[in-house]
Amino acid sequence: MIPLSRRAFATAALGTLLVGCGGRPAGQDTRTDAPSTPPAGRRRPPKSASAPGGSVPVRLQIPAIGVDTPVLRLGLAPDGSVEVPPITAHDQAGWYEHSPTPGTTGPSVILGHVTVGPYGDGVFRNLSALRRAQRVVARLENGEAAVFAVTSVRTVAKADFPSDEVYGDVGGPELRLITCGGARTGDGYADNVIVFAALSRR
Repeated sequence: MIPLSRRAFATAALGTLLVGCGGRPAGQDTRTDAPSTPPAGRRRPPKSASAPGGSVPVRLQIPAIGVDTPVLRLGLAPDGSVEVPPITAHDQAGWYEHSPTPGTTGPSVILGHVTVGPYGDGVFRNLSALRRAQRVVARLENGEAAVFAVTSVRTVAKADFPSDEVYGDVGGPELRLITCGGARTGDGYADNVIVFAALSRR
């Protein structure tokens, strides 16, 4: 089985961002302003792809903002866009399983909600408060941990999402944490908050 290439992943992801942060309960679509397909000429992540090496994340810890959450595995929704975690009272982050596993070369992508509808704050409610050099720990299924240091935190309009910077080729193991931010727009938010981090140790 051939893993999804970094460049294919980058171009596919442009139309499959986390855009619905907590409008509706579990079982209902939360990607209210997501396109149903990637833009013309862009590939969807193949459904047969699997995590390219390494051990999958099962827990995420961000001490500076009080995050200690189990990590779900997220795949593709029926329309080919990236799934987001369900809207539940016990909100959890989710790792996109067609991205690299934490600690392997490439940008590993973990998504989370800033709010979860009637249940209140989401697991990534304070993500924008992270600062450079703060620690993010991805605990892996094999018992190991990949420890990352934040390199930057950005808030961007969803229409201007920097797909190449988030999903593109990188020379080492990196992490991307993504949630919503900015002004509320109906069921969603106007912006995305993106945390960039690089591996500091295993």
